[in-house]
Amino acid sequence: MINKIRKLAEATRKLIDYRMVWRWHFYAGLICVPFIIVLSITGPIYLFKPQIEAAIDARYDNLAFDGLPQAAAAQIAAAQAAVPGASFRSLEVRQNTHDAARINLQSKGEKIRVYVHPQSLAILKQVPEEARFMAVVKTIHGELLSGRTGEIIVELAACWAIVMILSGLYLWWPRQAKGLAGILWPRFGLGKRLFWRDIHAVTGIYVSAFAIFLLLSGLPWTFVWGGAFKEVRKLGQPAATQDWSQGRSGERTAANNEGGRPVDLTYVGGMVDMARGFDLPAPVILAAPTKGNLWKLSSETGNRPQRVTLMVEPQMLEVISRETFGDKKVLDQVIGVGIAAHEGQLFGWINQALGLLTALGLVTLCVSAVVMWWQRRPTDTLGAPALLPDERLGPGLGVLILVLAIVLPVLGLSLMVVALIERLILRRISAARAWLGLTA
Repeated sequence: MINKIRKLAEATRKLIDYRMVWRWHFYAGLICVPFIIVLSITGPIYLFKPQIEAAIDARYDNLAFDGLPQAAAAQIAAAQAAVPGASFRSLEVRQNTHDAARINLQSKGEKIRVYVHPQSLAILKQVPEEARFMAVVKTIHGELLSGRTGEIIVELAACWAIVMILSGLYLWWPRQAKGLAGILWPRFGLGKRLFWRDIHAVTGIYVSAFAIFLLLSGLPWTFVWGGAFKEVRKLGQPAATQDWSQGRSGERTAANNEGGRPVDLTYVGGMVDMARGFDLPAPVILAAPTKGNLWKLSSETGNRPQRVTLMVEPQMLEVISRETFGDKKVLDQVIGVGIAAHEGQLFGWINQALGLLTALGLVTLCVSAVVMWWQRRPTDTLGAPALLPDERLGPGLGVLILVLAIVLPVLGLSLMVVALIERLILRRISAARAWLGLTA
């Protein structure tokens, strides 16, 4: 009799834990599904940034003309004449001398890219850097076109997405399954509800690891987590420059703070020729000094482990310093590899394909979740799993939530806000309490 009571108590506890995790999963999805769909659409576009930008700029490549191109200094002067008062910041070193010159200028706190015909010096195109297609996609992906507020919303959605995935794995975990159908592949012909349940569960198990990697590798860009990480990082390497920014707002602030000053363009042609001889991974950027007299020649390839940065003395064409990925601190190397993989540039088209499949999987999870909710939605409540009597947070789940709240501060803060709103407001309003499933 005692054993039966213990087994019943254990079964009850497991049911309570399951229902509690199910509620967490439900509300996590409710919070982040709209944003995950936006990120899963814009993210794959950015994965193919090199190919897309090459297609957009194809009309300015390999231009037909007779004779030699004009000197680099003349091309820069033509670009500055097209944007009065602008200062020269950088140019992209193209291996093909028949490609239009891509010259970046700074004008009234804004970066402008000017395309110059290398021989006639005609202005083929000029566009603010922030208005370029991939920059717009990146802004939507990183801040939802809402500045710092949007960055925090994206970070919050990413944190709750981690909760959604972890709770989903707990719910998926086979307990009394007979066979692998419905676990590793969906079952067909057993009704729409079971079909969509299987699509949701099976897709989740295949994309969860990749999705969590994408979410975690995106955290260094965020405002709150990334800002805190930046301060912690300084403790071990105060002199090392961080080569990623805290979100799109941080990138724009850094760009606007660069300022501009007149620079001597006498030796820029020699530096361009020298850069072509190094055959660095494209795109290769030659940037004017913001202080001192050394120019910066760098490979800005998306595959960060292949990046190289040279500091060049212009008059003697002498490389004063050279920094490769291997020269960076181990922590920066780890972050760099994560960022390269996140952007789909670490190991070629396979990296891009994995990112695309993961994004498609996340969209499938979101769509199937909405379909399942719609099929089972009650008429008078939201449809969240209702509270059970004697429901309380188990020690294991409590520790996990505490760890996540500490590691992901935006998540922890949102948990406290939600808890206060629930305890002080929602539970005191009978209609809201019933609609949200807060009544045992």
